[in-house]
Amino acid sequence: MRQIKTWVQLYVDWITRIGIIRFSLLLAFCIISIAVVIQGTITLLLRGVVDVVDLVRSVFFGLLVTPWAAYFLTAVIDELEDSRRRLTDMVHKLQVMRERDQALNQRLRSNISQMNNQIEETRRAEAARLRVLSELEAEAIQREKAQKELEEQSALLRSFLDSSPDLVFYRNEREEFLSCNRALETLLGRSRSDIIGRTPYGVYEPQMAEQIISRDREVFEKNQPITYELWFPYPDGRRACFEMRQVPFFADNGERLGLVGFGRDITEHKRYQDELEKASQDKTTFISTISHELRTPLNGVVGLSHILLDTPLDDMQRQYLNTIHLSAVTLGNIFNDIIDLDKIERRKLKIANSKIDLRLLLSDLQTLSALMVEAKGLYLHFDIDGDVPHWIIADGTRLRQILWNVLSNAVKFTAEGGITFGVQVSPSAENKVHLRFDIEDTGIGIPEHEQENIFAMYYQVPGTKRAVGTGIGLAITKQLVDAMDGTIHVDSELGHGSCFTIELDVVALPDDLIDETEELLAQELPALRILLVEDIALNVTVATAMLNKLGHQVDVAMCGTEALEKFKPERYDLVLLDIQLPDMTGFDVADELHRRYPEQLPPLVALTANLVNDPRQYQQHGMQSVIGKPLALGNLRKTLNELFVGCALPIAPVVDTQEKHVLDIVFLQDFTSVVGCDVMLSAIDLFEQSMPEYLSILNSALMAKDKQGTVEEAHKIKSAAGAIGLKRIYQLAQQAQSPDLPAWQENIHDWVDSISAEYQGDLDRLREWLQLQRSQVDGLQG
Repeated sequence: MRQIKTWVQLYVDWITRIGIIRFSLLLAFCIISIAVVIQGTITLLLRGVVDVVDLVRSVFFGLLVTPWAAYFLTAVIDELEDSRRRLTDMVHKLQVMRERDQALNQRLRSNISQMNNQIEETRRAEAARLRVLSELEAEAIQREKAQKELEEQSALLRSFLDSSPDLVFYRNEREEFLSCNRALETLLGRSRSDIIGRTPYGVYEPQMAEQIISRDREVFEKNQPITYELWFPYPDGRRACFEMRQVPFFADNGERLGLVGFGRDITEHKRYQDELEKASQDKTTFISTISHELRTPLNGVVGLSHILLDTPLDDMQRQYLNTIHLSAVTLGNIFNDIIDLDKIERRKLKIANSKIDLRLLLSDLQTLSALMVEAKGLYLHFDIDGDVPHWIIADGTRLRQILWNVLSNAVKFTAEGGITFGVQVSPSAENKVHLRFDIEDTGIGIPEHEQENIFAMYYQVPGTKRAVGTGIGLAITKQLVDAMDGTIHVDSELGHGSCFTIELDVVALPDDLIDETEELLAQELPALRILLVEDIALNVTVATAMLNKLGHQVDVAMCGTEALEKFKPERYDLVLLDIQLPDMTGFDVADELHRRYPEQLPPLVALTANLVNDPRQYQQHGMQSVIGKPLALGNLRKTLNELFVGCALPIAPVVDTQEKHVLDIVFLQDFTSVVGCDVMLSAIDLFEQSMPEYLSILNSALMAKDKQGTVEEAHKIKSAAGAIGLKRIYQLAQQAQSPDLPAWQENIHDWVDSISAEYQGDLDRLREWLQLQRSQVDGLQG
């Protein structure tokens, strides 16, 4: 079949190549030939002879059949060719389709492969997803459990931190608070939410914040914990001392995240420590003072008893005198032993200046020195150069102690020769004289490298066999000289004696003291409109009552800002200005008033408990006068009379009663006559209610060594005490608020203790006095 198709295809191809006409002719020739052959053959077989007619008939048949055959073949061939072409086109299309199918099949196989891969990956991913979901579920369960445990631990930690009395806080490197415990909230008086996110500048006062920031920087610079002490103020004004420890903390990767701070309240420890220190200082001072105060008369007993032993005595007298002499020497050794047991630094002693007879002091010193040197066979020369003043202002006890210590030291270390005591007097500034004392001996001397050490407490020159005692005499002498604003130095050579030089400036009093008195005339005052600027309610009550009683109209401003808002030049005849106000000073108010109204101001009068020495300070701020507090009716009348009349009223004389050291009787009489006993009782009750808080804040400031806070709180107590006539409390508070006083630091604790111990008793005495005054008034009325 396949071969036939091939021959047919060849046949068709051949006809197509030779053409139809040629094919028809060739076909006719072939048919005629075939017909002739077949006719001839058949005729030959049948008849044995072939006629021409048979050949012609065969040709004619061929010619007749040829067109039909040609047409038929041609049509068939055309159909076949057309079919072939269609078949070719179809085969081509099929080939194209086949190629496309192959490409599609290839892509399909590729896609199927990719899809299979994706399906495999998806299957693996799904398996992984399921595995991850399982792990995540397990992790979520574990994390939830851990979160719950963490929350429980966090709650436990928070509860632990909040229950702790110690301060705990966290800050990042930007100094911002991240968290804190309840103790810090209580200390600051602010909630945790108000603290978190703030820096120390937004939480503490500026000075404290700067101190804390500097400590933070130290932690960050060194990456090491630090410990320090810091005094924190509570919202009510009390102060507490905390031992602060700040530690840097880091992340797991070593990155520093900030710091953790801890603070432990050690106020009681500090108070106990201060009490121990104070007790120790008091003990040292007492022992040192009493031993050296008693040494002078004790040396007199020793010297005189020794002299008397060389006089004719009977046996009993000599025995008694020997006992006296031995007892005196033993007592001196006991003093030295007591001091040896008390090896503590001695604090500076209080210098109490008063009028003393310098000539008598030097005479006594010469007499005792003579007795002392005679016992050792030494000479004594007193050499006075210049006119020694009779009376001076100085601490006679301390001056005698200074000179005696140096003299006795000179005698102690001199075995041969003697002592020369020189006094030189020369004029000094104003009414002062310069005193120079030179005590020179011929004793063992002091090595040059040891001369600066001999003034140290308990120090003795090494290798000095004849040095006996405790080594505190010169140390105390140096402290006393310094306290009296003098100088002491030594000039010595080993083996050739020493010379101690003491120099002091003292006030010399003239021989005749003239007391001058001022006579003041009483005048009627007009009714005044007065602006009182005062921040303490009790003082306002007192001043307003006095001024109203005198017929004046009073408006009150509690601070400088309020005073500036209220004041109008045409509204007031006088302004009474307290110097210490909560927002500014009275000087600031006066300066601002002068700036605003340079030509229209009424008189400005300062009210202050701290009268400065130089009145020009008030004049520089445009103030015409100063009235001291507490207000006394006589002083108030005197000042108003001077300002508005031109002369002053006399002040009532001081009444000498048994309460004069405790109560300000003159003030109380004036005050009660103006406001009455009931108002006075109300003022006393107000003072009594306020004092516990005042003392609490004062003691906390004192513990914190906050001098400014101590002075401010003492000033409040002084003003309040003065307003109700508590003279003793007023004077104690006046000393407590005056840090420039000599030995203020050494005495402030005693003053504050005295205020705490005495104010209640003084209030009781004030109430008794007030009750007596009321009884007298009632008796007169009856």
